Amino acid sequence: MTDSGSAARRALVLAALALASLAPGAAGAEKADRDKPINFSAEQPAEVDFDKRVGTLRGNVVITQGTLTIRADRIDFKQNPDNSLSATAYGNPVSFRQKKDDSDEYFEGYAQKAVYNGQTETLELFDRALLKQGKNEIRSNYVSYNSATSLFKAEGRPDAPGVEGPGARVQGVFEPRSEPAFGAKGATKGGAAEPAAPSPKAPAAGKDAAPAGKAQGDPPLTLTPDKTLPAK
Repeated sequence: MTDSGSAARRALVLAALALASLAPGAAGAEKADRDKPINFSAEQPAEVDFDKRVGTLRGNVVITQGTLTIRADRIDFKQNPDNSLSATAYGNPVSFRQKKDDSDEYFEGYAQKAVYNGQTETLELFDRALLKQGKNEIRSNYVSYNSATSLFKAEGRPDAPGVEGPGARVQGVFEPRSEPAFGAKGATKGGAAEPAAPSPKAPAAGKDAAPAGKAQGDPPLTLTPDKTLPAK
């Protein structure tokens, strides 16, 4: 391959894809998270300004807010005016996890660096980036994800020095959709046959009931002697 062709392959590859297309009405991030307290812990001394609500944490850092969890070697973070969390995290790797709103599913991100903005609900992953939602995933050296819209963008970028990654290429997997099987005609959604239509109600026995073998409302039978037969 020529140098120009190699350079073209190393050019940024932009892929704008929608996780919402995986399932109609896909939900965004858990809306109640920003109403929860921000909890943080680290193994090394922390630098925290309680008045400005900012801090730097180092050494096996963990920050949580509701269903949101960030784990990294170092995290610079702040509490936004709307109580949401914003953070820049570094690690090998950084891990990010948050529950989707009105759903039991989580979306997860892994990278060497992550930048999260809780006000805009956007996550950026840099170098050896992996974004997962269930069994669906996207890999590249840069991934951004908006949890409010369930849209992500991936760019193929050359590997950072000393970091082995996917290179200037975007890779992804979408698992088959899970669709309910269509039942046989006349079957319910659960597969059980629908009840048969009720038969016409038989008339009740009594003085108004028709004789056996006759339909109700027919005229009475009249017996007429046959004159051709000999009399007894």
